[in-house]
Amino acid sequence: MGHAYSAIVAHDMAKAAGGAFLLRMEDTDLQRSKPEWDAQIVDDLTWLGLTWETPILRQSKQLSSYEPALEQLAAMDLLYPCSCSRADIRAALAAPQEGVTHEVYPGTCKHRSMSDRKPGDALRIHLDRALNQLSDKTVAFEETGNTFKGHHTIDPDRAIQEIGDVVLSRKGEDIVAYFLASALDDIAQGITHVVRGEDLFDFTAIQVILLTLLELPIPTYHHHGLIRDEHGKRLAKRDDARALSKFRAEGATPEDIRRMIDL
Repeated sequence: MGHAYSAIVAHDMAKAAGGAFLLRMEDTDLQRSKPEWDAQIVDDLTWLGLTWETPILRQSKQLSSYEPALEQLAAMDLLYPCSCSRADIRAALAAPQEGVTHEVYPGTCKHRSMSDRKPGDALRIHLDRALNQLSDKTVAFEETGNTFKGHHTIDPDRAIQEIGDVVLSRKGEDIVAYFLASALDDIAQGITHVVRGEDLFDFTAIQVILLTLLELPIPTYHHHGLIRDEHGKRLAKRDDARALSKFRAEGATPEDIRRMIDL
């Protein structure tokens, strides 16, 4: 239900503004993505009556398009190699989840230079150095979602304490961090308004920092509320009892689904 909810909100906002609704498959981590899941998303959204511009962008098909940004950041001396646990790094590359605390990297490999990079090393951003380079610029974004609505300026000290030197990619596994790939694609696709769940709000700051470093435009963000059960718990993808396919099989209509999620 979660992907349907987010898609409906984005679709309705785009249509109301006379804009275009785009669907993107953010599948840079192939171990966590399956073609049948993508097919189910397309089938569900089509059934709901949503229409979008084609073709659908699939991040896994254009991994090389993210390399120039990494090269630019490296040329600015803002990246360093990291050989820490692959499991920790893989988790860091994924989209954030509500209720899961983001652990700030302690800087174990921060002393290393790019010339010291070895096969399998990840790349981390040297965040304090990056923010120092942006000291004469305003790093900010506009939010239109109800919970966080307003103008947000990134506080450097808070960013260092709460975000830290996040992983941007891992060489040899063709994995690019969710927040880097999606931010670059937003600009490449001409996105003016990014619509997604509130569980992704905390990673907006690092996206805005990266876009500012790369001298790219900052879109407007809209983080909508999440679907929750009667106890206030967020309904995750694993909650099959609330899966859209289940309601479809039981005879629900698209209008029924909209009523269920208060849209």
